[in-house]
Amino acid sequence: MSAQIINGKAIAESTLNDVQTRVNARIASGKRAPALAVVLLGADPASAIYVRNKRLACEKVGIKSIAYELPASTSEVELLELIEKLNTDDEIDGILVQSPLPLQIDEKHILEQISVAKDVDGFHPYNIGRLAVRQPTLRSCTPFGVIKMLQTTGIELLGLDAVVIGVSNHVGRPMALELLLAGCTVTCCHRHTKDLQGNVERADIVVVAAGKAGLVKGEWIKQGAIVIDIGINRLADGTLCGDVDFATAKERAGWITPVPGGVGPMTVATLMENTLLAQELRE
Repeated sequence: MSAQIINGKAIAESTLNDVQTRVNARIASGKRAPALAVVLLGADPASAIYVRNKRLACEKVGIKSIAYELPASTSEVELLELIEKLNTDDEIDGILVQSPLPLQIDEKHILEQISVAKDVDGFHPYNIGRLAVRQPTLRSCTPFGVIKMLQTTGIELLGLDAVVIGVSNHVGRPMALELLLAGCTVTCCHRHTKDLQGNVERADIVVVAAGKAGLVKGEWIKQGAIVIDIGINRLADGTLCGDVDFATAKERAGWITPVPGGVGPMTVATLMENTLLAQELRE
């Protein structure tokens, strides 16, 4: 039996509709709309597309989007000056600096300078730390979006064995923390893991965020498992695929996300939710 598809587009649309309703209610009560500052350095095509999608989502839900498009030659000092200006601007609720950044800029340093109260990406060490001690506020968008997707399956997550493949600061590590918060038993796999196949074969939930096409073989998937594929890779023929062998995996999994149309839309929708939450928390 083929797996049920977890439709990220539909779940994201529902999330955006909820945010739009809440924003409209705020405006109707005389409060201002939330405002998101998006900073883009250079002309990377993929980054430009991501920024465009975020701007369109802002338009849909009624969030004010303010774009700062800077040349790739921008210095770290100049970027820090802009961030400090945005940190102290009471009319700005969220700050997003689109990655990747040019080589002359230390991305970790930049992320640490964004106000924790305006860190709507959920990347600041403080916000990751709050998640680690089970007191989350602004949560990393992709992992939190995945939790929302898992909840739509109706499956009780408490006690399930979950495997997270990929341990990046932005996705894999906070994903593991989100699953722990949900009551799962969590194993993290990375490039030094000795038995990736064995870990996957035992998992009730498999979340893959490694950025390597076909890394997880479909026949490794446990019958009835939930498969969340965060990876997105462009093949030689121009098509997109995830990190999981989808065709084979969907014949074994109970639930699975497609690529594209799975986790991606949820990342943007959760960003909108975080921006509204950031405004509410600052009031």
